[in-house]
Amino acid sequence: MHAATPRHRTHEIQDMFAPQRTRSEQLPNPTPLVATLAGGALEVIAGVREVDQLARWLAEEPYNTLVVRANLAARARSARSQTARQPVYHLRRILCASPADGVVEATAIVATPARTRAVAMRLEGVDGRWRAASLAIL
Repeated sequence: MHAATPRHRTHEIQDMFAPQRTRSEQLPNPTPLVATLAGGALEVIAGVREVDQLARWLAEEPYNTLVVRANLAARARSARSQTARQPVYHLRRILCASPADGVVEATAIVATPARTRAVAMRLEGVDGRWRAASLAIL
């Protein structure tokens, strides 16, 4: 048996510290997180919550998308001379499906006074917890 090359060893070390996939059986029930993320995303867009408060549960892409959407909503409020207000909403239903081990695709149906919306997300088990790989407010 021969010693590993420095390059091979570097890859092993990088893999060791890279995000690790987590099996579904090692993760908590995703429903409370789906509810938290749905309400939190609505509050971010309404301007009453900082997106950083949701950062630990969001991968980079949904985080950046939520930042852009919040900034656009803030500009729209500013153009209409409106202040940020706590959104009034009622969580009607949460639907979850698991297409693969360590993956949950979920939709939260949220009723607001103006309309009913769906918040869709894909959660993936990473480093022993759920993390949103995608998030969309429809």
